[in-house]
Amino acid sequence: ARLGLHVTLLDASLPMLDFAKRAAQEAGITERIALKHGDAAQFANLCHAGSFDLILCHNILEYVDDPCAVLRSAGRALRDPSSIISVLVRNQAGEVLKAAIQDGDLAATEHNLTAEWGHESLYGGRVRLFTAESLEAMLLESSLAVTAERGVRVISDYLPPRVPRNDEYERIFELERKLGRRPEFVSVARYTHCLAHRAGPGMKDGA
Repeated sequence: ARLGLHVTLLDASLPMLDFAKRAAQEAGITERIALKHGDAAQFANLCHAGSFDLILCHNILEYVDDPCAVLRSAGRALRDPSSIISVLVRNQAGEVLKAAIQDGDLAATEHNLTAEWGHESLYGGRVRLFTAESLEAMLLESSLAVTAERGVRVISDYLPPRVPRNDEYERIFELERKLGRRPEFVSVARYTHCLAHRAGPGMKDGA
């Protein structure tokens, strides 16, 4: 919004919306920010079709009952085929490495090889896990075509304590950017990041 863009925030938490409102007021950008109360499953009822040039759907699909329904609603809200949806989800392969490298839990490591759900350590409860294939299938089923795929947090969670996160932040960030573009590291990152747009006629069937 500081760049002159019009931004819509959708959140199921009223305290978070209040926090966003105060931040917008302090920054003097309230006229460019619309706040909507609701969850992702209500997206179609809260936002008009063809309204957005860019939609961020980051760490949302892991927590909804029907990810495809959310993606379909988001796809309809894109302004035209050149508009982009950015999707970030928890990667199943990343959970395998986390259990082994960070937690040292071999039983959980083996379990996560085929697990559809993981544990959310920050908030508690279950979190849906995705493979690259399952995410791409959901996007395709929702008439969205992937244009780019990246890995997020490839090594950050596994660095030993002797590596100072604050002092080395820029170096770690740049290394993450390089690793996140390489397919062999994308496949084992903690998160999978996809950019997609509305698919043309026939693409849903693989044409």
